[in-house]
Amino acid sequence: MRIAKSTRLGTYEIISALGSGGMGEVYLAEDNRLHRKVALKILPAELAADSTRMSRFNQEAMAAAALNHPHIAHIYEVGTAEGVHFIAMEYIDGDTLRYRVGKGMKLTDILEIASQASSALVAAHAMGIIHRDIKPENIMVRRDGYIKLLDFGLAKLSEPEAMTSDTDAPTKAMVNTTAGTVMGTAIYMSPEQAKGIQLDPRTDLWSLGVVLYELVTGHVPFAGESSAESISLILQREPAPLTRFAQEIPAELERIVTKALTKDREERYQTAKDMLIDLRNLKRKLEVDAELERTGAPHGQQSSTSSSHGPSATTSGDVLTTLPANSAPVASSTASFVASIEHHKFLAAMTVLAIVIAILGLNLYPRFYPRPPKPGVTIDSIAILPFVNQNNDPNTEYLADGIPESIINTLAQLPNLKVMSRNSVFHYKGKDINAQAVAKELNVQAVLIGRVTQLGDGLSINAELINAQDNSDIWGEQYNNRKLSDVFAVQEEIAKKISDKLRLRLSGTEQQQLAKRSTENLKAFQYYTQGQSYAQRRTREDLLTAVRYYENAINEDPNYALAYAGLADAYEQLAIRIYIEPREGRRKSEEYARKALALDENLAEAHAAVGQNYVTFAPYNFRLGDPELRHAIELSPSLALAHQYLGLSLVRQGRLDESLVEMLKARELDPLSSIIARQVVLPYYVKRDNVRALELLRQANQLGPPFTTFTEIGIYIQNGSLNEALTELAKAKRERKNDATLIYSTGMVYAAQRKRAEALEIIKELEEMSGSTWDQAYLIAKIYVTLNEKEQALTWLERGLTTGAIGIFIKDDPVWDPIRNDPRFIDLVRRMVIQS
Repeated sequence: MRIAKSTRLGTYEIISALGSGGMGEVYLAEDNRLHRKVALKILPAELAADSTRMSRFNQEAMAAAALNHPHIAHIYEVGTAEGVHFIAMEYIDGDTLRYRVGKGMKLTDILEIASQASSALVAAHAMGIIHRDIKPENIMVRRDGYIKLLDFGLAKLSEPEAMTSDTDAPTKAMVNTTAGTVMGTAIYMSPEQAKGIQLDPRTDLWSLGVVLYELVTGHVPFAGESSAESISLILQREPAPLTRFAQEIPAELERIVTKALTKDREERYQTAKDMLIDLRNLKRKLEVDAELERTGAPHGQQSSTSSSHGPSATTSGDVLTTLPANSAPVASSTASFVASIEHHKFLAAMTVLAIVIAILGLNLYPRFYPRPPKPGVTIDSIAILPFVNQNNDPNTEYLADGIPESIINTLAQLPNLKVMSRNSVFHYKGKDINAQAVAKELNVQAVLIGRVTQLGDGLSINAELINAQDNSDIWGEQYNNRKLSDVFAVQEEIAKKISDKLRLRLSGTEQQQLAKRSTENLKAFQYYTQGQSYAQRRTREDLLTAVRYYENAINEDPNYALAYAGLADAYEQLAIRIYIEPREGRRKSEEYARKALALDENLAEAHAAVGQNYVTFAPYNFRLGDPELRHAIELSPSLALAHQYLGLSLVRQGRLDESLVEMLKARELDPLSSIIARQVVLPYYVKRDNVRALELLRQANQLGPPFTTFTEIGIYIQNGSLNEALTELAKAKRERKNDATLIYSTGMVYAAQRKRAEALEIIKELEEMSGSTWDQAYLIAKIYVTLNEKEQALTWLERGLTTGAIGIFIKDDPVWDPIRNDPRFIDLVRRMVIQS
């Protein structure tokens, strides 16, 4: 039935029709209670009249409504008014993905859309919800490029007890899904969906693969004249390769699509998370290659995205060129080959058996006879994964964590080896590990895995170095019946064996570094390792806990330089986030960094802590700080935090291209760090490339908690994405109470919305938190300038500088534009930097 404009259904008033489908008509409506626009789906009368189907509908709609994910259109309400059954859903102002198919999209944009859709499926499948109708019509693209998946759970609702196929339904865009048929749209159905058999989440991954294929090529892989013909093609044919329709396709993209469209679901992507990881990795690689090309990669470096198996990969700036829809397919000998096999079945079977035996032999041989890297194959990158704690005893967890961390710290000092940071490799702690999958996600060539068992005072350690390029063993060894105190000797020996097996040529100094031990005290080692596990999380409670563990380590071993460096970094982080008084935090950080340096002048972490201290709080001393950070990188080229801190320093100086190089290097060494991912955004934000900045920030949010810096709220404001910011803030506040970052960010949103009274309440709250120390002066100044209250902003900036409360101040931050040309602001900026 059609509903006229201005008709009221409960609190909703109809504005206009939006569209229709097999599950009902959709209208744009105004929610007069909450004063927001909604999409109102009116259910067909025949569905509402069937009590069994309505009961299932309500049950599954409630499950879908429980989904709370940024890429899923939210269901607000399932209700009835005036005898009409309806669903009130989030209204998305944008276009369906169908509108963009075949229009020549950038490959990175396509990968971003597919990644966002995969992320939505991860959340839905975790809740036991299968979409079953993934297609371009059910993916909305907002004006800012953010996607929303529609109709979650609804495709299941009208499925009858005995399913049939509607073989006459059209396969064109906007195919309706008629109640009483196999659910889904024919050309996007998985083979199991087409057969009408039991479905699981892997059916959605097939359909997403079809959408990805269509976005890249402008064609659907199984296009028939009718639904029956499409289903026949899905069940019997393999899709044409992407390169038949589109130019310069990366081999990795071909692999992703082929895996998604594997008919045997046991060989398909098993989870949406697996597909999401591959999509993100490919997109990240294209972006890094494009950035290096744009900023000028060092001489001799080339993009590794291109493949020897096909044309070179498109970069993030390239638009995929697809061949015309009527292009004749390339002739194939497949039919004659199949016919030949049919005539020689026995011979074919024997051939296949021989191949299988050969493959098994080739795979098993290296397991029993480990070999060094093949001649001509260079392994220059490695991930040292957390060891498995065979005891499952929390009291021995420090060994499973501390041994690989010590090896990381040692190998990170070698100039010709890229070593993944602790933060990223510990992402795999406690998980089933597939060395090749981990290597692919982290973009390394070798992986070290291990197990540790403690029996009383005895210790057994097993370590295995795997060549991820062919899954062969490079080296493996068991250290049995060792004493606990031997753990330091074992760490040293493993590091040396790795360098030997990778054929690294080491200088005398580098060999000495491999043999250097940070401590000989087992208890101190345990406390330091425990401190590291807390320090990585960066919340107030975790950082304070890390401080206690570092202090315990120093009490056990007063000469433990690495523990002093950890203590310095923890106090720096507490001060930056204003969890403690900034001036006091800076003083303690400098004190402990200097002690670390006095104990070990070649400790990279100590130089990084000293350098960070110079460039983190105003007044900054870049002249002294930057050389310390660069020296830290010389001592330990794989120390991600040194690259990160140097990148931040360069941003503050306005040297944006240089800063991006350092931040991208930090991201390469620690790809799973949400904090580093957020800081990569800064050069784009300062350059006013707001769209790109917001895109990168959303990617960072998928890695970890949002709002961990004071600058990210500015990106939402510059893009006008205030509702999105409030949504992210609400999620963060559930976990972090009385957090200054979140309170300040909320005040910034109010100020941007011109809600002056609410913004002033936030300022009052921050003033109360500050007390007489004016700790929050810098944050208060930013809210005032956003309110356009220039005098107050300048006053609070002056207070912050006077009391040492200004931390990460970026002079080119767009927030300062209203006062940028004021002589007082210019003078403040000048005084924030020590000139000599």
